[in-house]
Amino acid sequence: MLNPMTKAKEISKRRSGFVVREFRITDYDALIKLWKGAGLPHKPRGRDRKKDISREITHVNAVFLVAEKEGILIGSAFGTHDGRKGWINRVAVLPDFRRSGIAAQLVREVEKRLNDAGIDIIACLIEEWNKESVAFFERLGYKRHNDIFYFTKRRYPDI
Repeated sequence: MLNPMTKAKEISKRRSGFVVREFRITDYDALIKLWKGAGLPHKPRGRDRKKDISREITHVNAVFLVAEKEGILIGSAFGTHDGRKGWINRVAVLPDFRRSGIAAQLVREVEKRLNDAGIDIIACLIEEWNKESVAFFERLGYKRHNDIFYFTKRRYPDI
């Protein structure tokens, strides 16, 4: 039996002319271009370094998906889990392709894979200023928790 987090060569689901598929490290430059075009902050000294992403995509607890149309990356969504809770990160869609179901398709696929791995709680962290993402995740059934405080300890301030 395959591990539910095992990477498929390609997800054959096609919606509105785009394909959702596994991220490959050869997509790295296109991914950074996508994130910049979508307005996501890029942390080249931290979590967004090519070597870090290359290492992370090999973990069995990681789901890194992209949406591609005519050879161009137009969306991304990453998921990870710690064995009991899943996290969705880096949901991005280029502005010209928003409101066409791409982000929802990506998130649903990440959720499916996390659920298949036995993860029943899936969360995401959204900065307060990002009202569009708040509304998006609320539409997908996520509940806001105003009683939780988020703390980080960073080795360097810009990672």
